[in-house]
Amino acid sequence: MCLAIPGEITEFFTDNGMKMARVSFSGVIRTVCTEWVPGATVGDYVISHAGTAISILNRKEAEQTLRLLDEMK
Repeated sequence: MCLAIPGEITEFFTDNGMKMARVSFSGVIRTVCTEWVPGATVGDYVISHAGTAISILNRKEAEQTLRLLDEMK
């Protein structure tokens, strides 16, 4: 089982013809492939697996999830 943490897209770029993004996971920036979420825009929250964004989340749901995770600290 894995834990999916919402990450916020901060910018897009292309790498070897692939649409990529820098995504902030609670301040930790990771590079994520966004080919599977063509409608994603800067500011959207995504769930990623193995370096690939697999779904776009509603901002309200993403922020609620992040609050709950923060309360568990």
